[in-house]
Amino acid sequence: MTLMLERRQFLAGLGALVASPAWARSGDRWPRVQALLERYVAEKKVAGLSVALTSADAPLAYANAGTLALESAAAANEDTLWRIYSMTKPVTGAAAMLLIEEGKLALDQPVSDFFPAFAGIGVAIDPATSLEARPAKTPITIRHLLTHTAGLTYTIMGTGAVQKAYRAKGLFGAYGTPPAPGDGTLPASLAEFAERLATVPLIAEPGTTYHYSVALDLLGAVIEKASGMPFDAFLRTRFFAPLDMASTAFHALDATRLSTNYFITPKGLLPVDSAAKGVFLSPPAVAYGGSGLVSSSRDYARFGLMLLGDGALGTVRVLKPETARMMRSNLLPAGVTAMGDGSGYGAGGRVVVATTKAANDSVGSYGWGGAAGTSFWIDPARRTMVTVMTQFMPQDAYPLRREVREAMIADRA
Repeated sequence: MTLMLERRQFLAGLGALVASPAWARSGDRWPRVQALLERYVAEKKVAGLSVALTSADAPLAYANAGTLALESAAAANEDTLWRIYSMTKPVTGAAAMLLIEEGKLALDQPVSDFFPAFAGIGVAIDPATSLEARPAKTPITIRHLLTHTAGLTYTIMGTGAVQKAYRAKGLFGAYGTPPAPGDGTLPASLAEFAERLATVPLIAEPGTTYHYSVALDLLGAVIEKASGMPFDAFLRTRFFAPLDMASTAFHALDATRLSTNYFITPKGLLPVDSAAKGVFLSPPAVAYGGSGLVSSSRDYARFGLMLLGDGALGTVRVLKPETARMMRSNLLPAGVTAMGDGSGYGAGGRVVVATTKAANDSVGSYGWGGAAGTSFWIDPARRTMVTVMTQFMPQDAYPLRREVREAMIADRA
């Protein structure tokens, strides 16, 4: 269980990483973070964790603890593979922003330009009880998809008539779990997903309210059409390859590095997906934009550092500075707030718009989390980037993100 420095250092103001002649130990740089991770393992809250962090332009460091699985002797580290679930969303957001930068998409462009069936979509009059609908007054736009304000939903967000219709049509997005008996068959492509989705009424008028949803899954289908490339190939070509995120994909590229995911029960951790058997061992039939990526703390830190570096990582630029800054700005329609706490929302991630709404996060901070306890955030004002990787469900069972943040603040004091 060691805290290790990355071989490349994050340079002040540039977001660049430069070569270091050798790995260096940094156990005294973030001791409280390291102790926190070791406590989580000792108390058997998790099998293992890996945290990548930098602040105030300190060198990027990794804090690791535990193993890939409870029964494994292999230590968790910065190259361990984790199911990041909804931390796929910021990556999809970045892909959409790149296409906006290139003029292939526009922020307020109707989705019906790519899937005409959405031009006639309706809004359910009472989404809890009926699919009876009235015509939508406002078209769904790219902005709405980026910010979960399209009037779409998730099957996990309720049991009303609209959610039941999603289940019947196989509109789950990528959760890594098969449909239950009675659910509809899964779409065979992103385009089919989009076409089916257009047949179900919305739960709210587009642009009027934040509601967590399959919006980023639909956005993946739009990206595929706008780019002329398969969605997963677009991510690989335009982000993963240039940023040297060689371990990130829609399945585990190396099963020997894949951690086990656990569900927390009164009797302890119950394995729900492992490296020995599970849905992340082979590529999915459909790569969804809202969930499904597998990544390492090393890889996702590079994505986070790119955003903190205004679209560049070292000498590699994947987004223009103004595009990266727009991505992590509040893109919500006027008068809409997110998450019930007054937060803003950018391209696939939460944005802090007032310090009173998130203690210790500066205004302009951006980040998101995943269903298995992973999280990441950047705080441009403090030049901070943190990526937290572990595997436990439900994701709110432990206040891990808050505790990591508090430990970092204590270490800097």
